[in-house]
Amino acid sequence: MEYKALSVTELNKYIKDKIATDEFLNNVLIKGEISNFKHHYTGHMYFTLKDDNSLIKCIMFKSYTTNLKFVPKDGMSVLAFGTISVFERDGVYQLYCKAMQEDGLGSLYKAYEELKEKLQKEGLFDETHKKKLPKAPKVIGVLSSNTGSVIKDIINVSTRRNPNVYIRLYPVPVQGEGAGEKIAEAIKIMNDKNLADVLILARGGGSLEDLWPFNEEVVARAIYDSKLPIVSAVGHETDFSISDFVADLRAPTPSAAAELVVPNVAELSQKLDVYNLRLKNALKKKIDIMKMRYEKCMKSRVYTDPLKNINDQYLKLDIFLKSMTNSVLTKIQKSKTEATKNIAKLDALSPLKTLARGYSIVQKNEKVVKSVNELNKDDIISLRLADGNKDAKII
Repeated sequence: MEYKALSVTELNKYIKDKIATDEFLNNVLIKGEISNFKHHYTGHMYFTLKDDNSLIKCIMFKSYTTNLKFVPKDGMSVLAFGTISVFERDGVYQLYCKAMQEDGLGSLYKAYEELKEKLQKEGLFDETHKKKLPKAPKVIGVLSSNTGSVIKDIINVSTRRNPNVYIRLYPVPVQGEGAGEKIAEAIKIMNDKNLADVLILARGGGSLEDLWPFNEEVVARAIYDSKLPIVSAVGHETDFSISDFVADLRAPTPSAAAELVVPNVAELSQKLDVYNLRLKNALKKKIDIMKMRYEKCMKSRVYTDPLKNINDQYLKLDIFLKSMTNSVLTKIQKSKTEATKNIAKLDALSPLKTLARGYSIVQKNEKVVKSVNELNKDDIISLRLADGNKDAKII
């Protein structure tokens, strides 16, 4: 029996057509946990649904994503409704999702949220515990895999920004069982032996399972206890791990971590040149101002005739003293004149003057008599004359 050879394209198309005729696969409801979720800039969503034993790739086009009432994340347990079809180019079948709803949290995501809440209550995320990065570190410690693009990216960015910086890699497993303990141990060793000025904890992107070592409590506490500043650069920009919250600084990517840690010497040199120019201009301006003040002072009489100012002040003082003396004398003379006038007035009004002209003062019982009605026969009175007193009797 002779068989006709099929092309790969023909075979994939045949399988796709077969699946398309299965009514059950055209409208299927699947329960699983989201993993490797990516929200593409076009609006489409790509992710994987998995359970304990299997997984299936899924795609949800933008026309359906706008109807979602929640934001899908890795670790979420969901119910996904859609159609199973074959992507001919890659020869894989996948779920073309039309609708999706939450079905609770997956086990890993739930454990992540519980640990995050626990450590936050203990204060491991508090800003008061964050250490500042050194301004010009000489040795950068990197805790990551010794293979792959992560360490290469860090080296390229760091040496480009500062060719004199030294990168010290401490290889650690970044996924899989036991990776968390190895990472925590490496952090402790780097601290105990003081092997760097700052540490970068780095890993490329991945699913929640792949990034799980950086969500383990042992790693979080090792970061918190570290005396060396630590920058967490785990996963993609949209990935957040427990290490990001505990670390002194979070970088969206390993390359970004290198940019944050290593200063750009070219930019620093340019800034120094600018500051140097500003300082020179400021000094020149200061010297010009001082020179102008000096020239002005040299033209002043203080320098051309130093005693002239003193003599002028002496002259002013003499004039002032004479003026004061004249004012005092005038005041004294005026006061004497006023006193003489007042004495003359008092003398004119004096009772003694009146007595000297022949008048007398009549007193009875030491009281001045002002009317004849106050006197009776045989009253003894006292007469005060200019030259003395005499008693008399009324007859």
